Amino acid sequence: MGVYFNPNNASFRQAKNSRIYVDKTELIEYLNERLSTEDKCLAVSHARRFGKSHAAGMIDAYYSLGSDSTGLFGGTKISESMDYKKYMNKYNVIHLDIASVWDFHKEDLTESIKERVCNDFKEEYGDTLDYDKDFYLLIYDIYKKTNIPFVIIIDEWDCVIRNSDDKELVHEYLQFLHSLFKSEESKAFLALAYITGILPIKKIKDESALNNFSEYTMLDSYPITQYYGFTEDEVKSLCKRFDMDFEGMKAWYNGYLIDGIHMYNPNSVSAAMDRHRFDSYWRNTSSFASINTFITMNYAGLKDDILKMLAGGKVRVNPYTFQNDLSEIHSKDDALAALIHLGYLGYDADRKSAYVPNYEVATAFELALQTGEWSEIAKAISTCDDLLFETIDGNAEKVAELIELAHDTYTSVLKYNDENSLSCVLTMAYFTAPGYYNIIREMPAGKGFADFAFIPRANAGFRPAMVVELKYNKSADTAIKQIKENRYHGALSGYSDKILLVGISYDVEGKDKKHHTCVIEEING
Repeated sequence: MGVYFNPNNASFRQAKNSRIYVDKTELIEYLNERLSTEDKCLAVSHARRFGKSHAAGMIDAYYSLGSDSTGLFGGTKISESMDYKKYMNKYNVIHLDIASVWDFHKEDLTESIKERVCNDFKEEYGDTLDYDKDFYLLIYDIYKKTNIPFVIIIDEWDCVIRNSDDKELVHEYLQFLHSLFKSEESKAFLALAYITGILPIKKIKDESALNNFSEYTMLDSYPITQYYGFTEDEVKSLCKRFDMDFEGMKAWYNGYLIDGIHMYNPNSVSAAMDRHRFDSYWRNTSSFASINTFITMNYAGLKDDILKMLAGGKVRVNPYTFQNDLSEIHSKDDALAALIHLGYLGYDADRKSAYVPNYEVATAFELALQTGEWSEIAKAISTCDDLLFETIDGNAEKVAELIELAHDTYTSVLKYNDENSLSCVLTMAYFTAPGYYNIIREMPAGKGFADFAFIPRANAGFRPAMVVELKYNKSADTAIKQIKENRYHGALSGYSDKILLVGISYDVEGKDKKHHTCVIEEING
């Protein structure tokens, strides 16, 4: 039992004993079907904090000879499989975290990896092995000695690819991986390979170290999608257990649509449950410089697309031109694809479109814009809280003024001249409101559809429900009249003690060049 060779089950035991634990052990059943087959090599590339390392610790606990995990897996989903004990703790396991080695041994990476694992080998086998041999040959010798196959787990395998411009070092590292996963000897000793990364495998000319791996990405993870991130049913169960508002959880952390399954960021959901408060937790664990780098690239249409997505829309993207290398961004599609893999955009495979997945990610873009080159847009977004509270306070004139600012800021990009485009501008104007409200566009209400319904979230404190009706080249009074006649506000009865009726007009021939007017009325809920 060592740190790198045949590790114990401490990592999984800690996860399982945690206050918030979601059982993903059915992944093991899928892995068992691939043991010692031609499909034994898996590469999982998902955004940070989506459960890749958690799965690696679980795989340790299940396969490693350094553990007796019978009790640990008792009562889990995998225990319902008839032959789940057949493979439990029966394999030699090597588990490496390349990022931890890279931080201190950039120049002698492969030698340092070998040294760390060999120190564990020596504790087990003493001087009976020739430690001067190449690493893969040493593993082969252990296999011949014990007749026990190896499971090799590599966390953050792509750390070197993402962070090094040294082609010789990258080549050496890939050759090292080739010997572990594709040499003739590895065909004998390797039962399973599980590697994780942030980006899909980069296709490097004349390098074939990893072309025998099945890849599972933010674009396509079938059939193991549900084992990374939290599914909607899992989040509903947690919300019930921890007395949290599911609709609020959905707005903040839902939105990753992978293989038709809605996936939630598990790190953020767990933090929200633990703190009993919705907030942007993921931004503290990931680099926002990457957002700023990509969204400020001067590719035709990129700025338009970013704003369209922030306004709730989707944009067409071809993610397959991306070379899986953050230093190789050559087009708008490449930039958007990189943001999809990093988790800052979702991907709708049916519509071949990218979108901002949830409010937490939207706040990440907000921060990136504030520190980047989009100063005018950042300034407009900074007034969103003011707009919301001016609306709640019934200051119609100030509301019209702030929406006018939003118009002036976004008009060159959104190019609106009708009610539909005005809706996009209004979405941007109330950019921070989803933190407090469930905002429904075209909500069925009364005798028609309300343009916007603002329903207070359970965590929002005392805030009124609101109906917002938009008019193009008609008065704001006309909008209020339509709300009343069609009884749009009736659908909000019971959500709040008071309901605000908000009419907003955009008039091309606006008086004194002020195109927006607003009327706000209050009625009892």
